[in-house]
This record gives sequence, C-alpha cells and structure tokens, in this order.
Amino acid sequence: MHKEIFINESMGETRIAIQEDGQLVEVYVEKQDNHRMVGNVYKGKVENVLPGMQAAFVDVGYELNAFLPFSEIGSDEYLLEENEGRRNRNNKNVKYDNIEVDLKKDQEIYVQVIKEPFAGKGPRVTTEVALPGRLLVLVPNASYIGISKKIWDKFERRRLKKIAQKLRVGNIGIIIRTVAEGKSEEHIENDHKQLIDNWNKIENKANNEDAPVLVYEDLETASSVVRDLLTPDVEKIIIDSKRLFKKTQKYLEDVSPSLLDRLELYKLKAPLFESFGIESDIEKLMRPKAWLKSGAYLIIEKTEAMVVVDVNSGRFVGKKLHEENSLKINLEAAREVARQLRLRDLSGLIVIDFIDMKFEENRKKVYHELRKELKKDRAKVAVAPITEFGLLEMTRQRIRVSLLDSMSEECPTCHGSGRIISQETLITRIDHWLRRYKSKHRSLRLELQLHPENADYLSGEKRHVLRGLMWQNFVHLKIKSNPDIPQDEFSFIRTKDGLDVTQEMNLEKDNPA
Repeated sequence: MHKEIFINESMGETRIAIQEDGQLVEVYVEKQDNHRMVGNVYKGKVENVLPGMQAAFVDVGYELNAFLPFSEIGSDEYLLEENEGRRNRNNKNVKYDNIEVDLKKDQEIYVQVIKEPFAGKGPRVTTEVALPGRLLVLVPNASYIGISKKIWDKFERRRLKKIAQKLRVGNIGIIIRTVAEGKSEEHIENDHKQLIDNWNKIENKANNEDAPVLVYEDLETASSVVRDLLTPDVEKIIIDSKRLFKKTQKYLEDVSPSLLDRLELYKLKAPLFESFGIESDIEKLMRPKAWLKSGAYLIIEKTEAMVVVDVNSGRFVGKKLHEENSLKINLEAAREVARQLRLRDLSGLIVIDFIDMKFEENRKKVYHELRKELKKDRAKVAVAPITEFGLLEMTRQRIRVSLLDSMSEECPTCHGSGRIISQETLITRIDHWLRRYKSKHRSLRLELQLHPENADYLSGEKRHVLRGLMWQNFVHLKIKSNPDIPQDEFSFIRTKDGLDVTQEMNLEKDNPA
C-alpha cells in the first residue's frame, strides 16, 4: 500500500491529511487557539458522585466538569472492597451494572482525557492513565505487560516481552506498540527512559500544585499523528511549515532515525493541499452528497441523535437484473461508507439504508464487505447484520470532534436545520405580529425592515398584500431594505421615536400574563 502523510500549517489551523494509494482516507484539523485535550492528564477534584448514573463529575479546570464513568475507574484505591473480586483489568469486555466506588466530593484524583468536549458536554476521562511513546505505552499503577496483537511472529513477541520485563520498574506496566517490531533493545530502552522521565515530571508537578491543574499535556495533533501513524509503510511525510518540520525532524532523530529520509519540507509557492488535490477532496467532505464511481451516490446526514447514510442508484445504469445491480451498488457503497466515516470522523449510532435486496446471501455479502473495510479504521466499531428492510445499524467510537464540526459553524439563520421559513410564512408572522401590536398600541406609522429579497417581494409582487395589512390594522407601513436582517426575520420601528418595538411584542407572546 502506497501511504503518504501531508501536514499543512496556516494562520488559522493545522491540517493533516493521510492518503493511501493516492486516495484521501483521514483528515485531522486543529485550530490554533483551540488545542486538543485527548491524552492530557489532570490532577482533578471530584465535584459530584452520582451512583444512579454510574458516573462522577470531576473539575479539571475546564469550563465544564469532566465526565468520569465508573467503568473507567481502573484503580483499586477508588473502588470499594466488594468490587475487587469482580474487576479484571485485563478483560475489557466484562461489564458491570452496578460498580460501587470510594469517591467523595473535593477528593483529588488523577484523570486522563479520552474524549474531547462536544455539544455542551465536558471531556470524558478515565483514571487509567497511559502515556504513549513512539514504541511503548507506559501504564502507571498497573502490573501487566502487553504486546500489540498486530505483532504475529511468536519469536518476536517473546523477544519484546523479555525486553519489557527487564525494563519494568515498580508498579508501572508497559504496552509494546506495533511499530516496536524489529526495533533494537537500545531504541526501546530510550523510549522507555523518556516515558519514565515524563511520569516523574507529572508526579513532581502534581505534588507541588493544587487541584485542578494540568500535569501533562499530550503532543499537538501534528506531532501525535507522526508518533502514532508514522509506521514503516509510510513512504513520505511532507510538511509545509519549517517549525513543524524541524520539530518532527528532532523527534525522529531521537526515536526513529531510519525514517528521517522520508521527511520532506515542501517549498513550492502553490499551497501544499492544492498541489496534491487534497483541498478539493476536503471541500467535498463538507457536502452531504458523496458520489461513487459507478454513478450511484451516498447522502450522509449528521443529526443530534445519529448519523444517517442513504444509498441511491443515481446515474447508475446496470446491464443485469435488478438484484445483481443492487448488490453491485451496495458493495461499492459499503467500501465508500467505511472511507467516509474515517474521513469525516463520524461517530455514535450510524444507520445505513442500503438498496433493497431480496436474497439473504446478498445482504451477507454487503455486511461482510463493510466489516472488512472497517478493519482499516483505528476507531472501535460494532456492526449489526443488514435487516430485511435493507437497514444496517452500527456504532463508531468518538474520540475527536467530527470534521464537519471542526471546519464549520452552525448557521445563524437556520440554526442547523438547513432550511428557513418561506416568504409566505414570513408574511403570516408579520400579520400576526401587527394584530397583537394594534390590540395594545395606537401607533399609526411603523417602519417594517426586511432582508432585501423580502423587501422587494412584499413591495413588488405582493404589493396588494401590503395594502391589505395596512387597511386591516389601520396603520401606515413603510418598507425598508436592511441586509443585516436574516431572511426569516423582520423588524418594526416606531416612526415617531425610532424605537424598535419588535422584541417587545415577541416577549409578550412568549411570556403571556
């Protein structure tokens, strides 16, 4: 597989793009004034303990308290004795309905962020702190040694385990990452020494400062991508920022000098992402429609409750029977859905509406194709078989904010609905407002301010409606065009004193006596 990483730094944000065989598969965005929190370790203070929710809220110094589910409490010191026989740190699949914890308000506690804050919710945290390095992950307050399941060779696993056993000190566990395969003992020792130094710094800072306080800040997005994704199969990493280039160069000199020749500083005047066709691909990700090569397309809608994906045949003209055509489109759609989920970083509950297929064996083919493609995804997923209605339900782990939320903001006019009221409905609201106003006031002259399009519509094509509003409410209306007013709103100004009376009547409507 031909794999490349591109890093672009601008005045507003840093963007990282990953291509596999010339196709964009992952995009990361970090705003300059809004650094990510995932991986950060805090000395926090417990604010609330809610056994009914099986969760606690921890003050970490962020504007919203962090959310700590009891299932993320791995240290025995925070669990009551009744839980000790039931907890198994090495078995993450075991779930408990009622975990009893030994946490009290204002108690100080170490936590690490595992999910970014989003949509009015604080960050999600765990007490199982893990410090990632290039080759190893250090797990304080643990006694186990873990080896990546992607390292298959039993002799290599045995060699790495012996090295880890020699390195392990005190009550600090070690997880050996996939990239450690084939690395010398010296390189692994250097990575371990650096992680131990980091942990000592964390303890020193925590001992000398009061909670809540940030005691360890993980690498910025660009550096963390290099640390986690710069595997031997990456052929190039191209950076257009001298600052990031030098920082990455120094990092690789310390942990993996053999990969230095793959690092490249982009020097051309044309923007990096435009030169490699990445910019246009990112722009397409902001649209709900994603076209397939066959002429079919996907509609991807992100809602508050779930992500919905609809598969449509579009311009596809098949030469076979309907069932075979449906299977062909659905197989192609399954591959593209898996790619789009990674690209857009969509998470939570996801429902995919495939084109209906009569035969169970064909539904199974599409299901297995989707599962195969999702194996390329680093996020955890759970997939259910396709139902007889052609619907597939799945969940995808959320770690970061989705690409849509990172690169866009809610529309101040439609407030995220994607639609605004029609001009006819706006006229109806103006009519109702006037009736309420005239029932309490005797003003004979008002100025009606509207968006230019609506002002032209009401004073031109709907001139007769305007006259009807004036006769019916016994008031003279002067229409004024105001580009600052949203298309689905209006404003009334009392002519005699220039006072805006719109809000006054709206408040009376919302809060009747």
